[in-house]
Amino acid sequence: MKVEAIDYGDRQVYSVASFNQGVASWLARLPTVWVEGEVTELRRQRAWASVFFTLKDPHDGACLGVTMPRVRFDALRLDLRDGERVHVFGRPELFEARGDFRLRGLSIERFGLGDHLAALERLKAKLAAEGLFADERKRALPLLPRRIGLVTGNDAAAKRDVVATIAARFPPARVLVAETYVQGPRAATAVVDALRTLAAEPEVDVVVIARGGGSLEDLLPFSDERLVRAIAASRVPVVTAVGHEQDTPLCDLAADVRASTPTMAAKLVVPDLGELLAGLERNRAGLERWTRRALAREAERVERARDLLQSAPARLLERTVEQLGRTRERLSDAPMRLVERRRTAVEHAAGRLRTLSPRATLARGYAIVRDERGILRSSAALAAGTRVDVELAEGAFGARVEDVRD
Repeated sequence: MKVEAIDYGDRQVYSVASFNQGVASWLARLPTVWVEGEVTELRRQRAWASVFFTLKDPHDGACLGVTMPRVRFDALRLDLRDGERVHVFGRPELFEARGDFRLRGLSIERFGLGDHLAALERLKAKLAAEGLFADERKRALPLLPRRIGLVTGNDAAAKRDVVATIAARFPPARVLVAETYVQGPRAATAVVDALRTLAAEPEVDVVVIARGGGSLEDLLPFSDERLVRAIAASRVPVVTAVGHEQDTPLCDLAADVRASTPTMAAKLVVPDLGELLAGLERNRAGLERWTRRALAREAERVERARDLLQSAPARLLERTVEQLGRTRERLSDAPMRLVERRRTAVEHAAGRLRTLSPRATLARGYAIVRDERGILRSSAALAAGTRVDVELAEGAFGARVEDVRD
């Protein structure tokens, strides 16, 4: 289509639409080309027909906008992230309505990590080897901080989100805000200084570092080695809420807790007052129930003790009567038992005496022989013709010795 100019005397003037149309027509005649750069500001929404991102030259920072049909972008399955270096195949075009120059992407090939990402990976490996990201060094957040430090940008939405959420969840909380640079070459040093200043306050028990989303370059200060080391060395726990949920600057790895958003960071550092009061009420009710049960058990114990005390004299008297009855019975039976024991002992002694008595020996067929000198125990004392007396078990008789044998 031919672009017509308007004649103003000897001057030809093009309208903006005509000029853009002419440039766009001229650009359409240029060949397709491959362009190399780092992906930044990648924007993809399911409702959009196209995907938008910026190619950045890592050497001088020159930028080129790129657009690509979403269906074609998704079909590549590259899962690109900000900072990756790619080769984009496409043709230059001009969006006539806005006069925006860009590259219409037809294909993308991953070339490798960008310089920034490569440097960050090296720094990440170095700090991890030193143990700055280790789970065992991370500290728990205080349940009820006396004061909360907040490092954020001036008039930033992140600051409003944190302060508003803390005020809504726990109105008594006190927040000490340190506004500082959160983007650009001075941001890393400024955030480190703000963190150290807040952590030095005697009543500050936790510090939140919050910043909204942005490109990889915007978030680079939060991967600065100085900031990572300052967070690891902080006197108080540090919560980071930097960028979007998919962003992971190195400060997140060193922080004691990483929050996906500034609002979530605020929810982590203070309890919900309503939930806290409800919990206290549940504990109070539980303590009341426990106390009532304990008092009831104690009352039952006292009642049993009272009943025991009231019935104790009767039971004591009953036991005493029983003991006296048993004692009386024992005393009544004692003489008989004593006589019986004595009789048994006498009979036992008599039996033994009978067993040992010479009469018992005679009853078994033996005899006692005496001469005029007494009982004879040996035949050597006898002589033939000697007169002896023989005593038997029953009766006795006299005899004369006729024969003596050894």
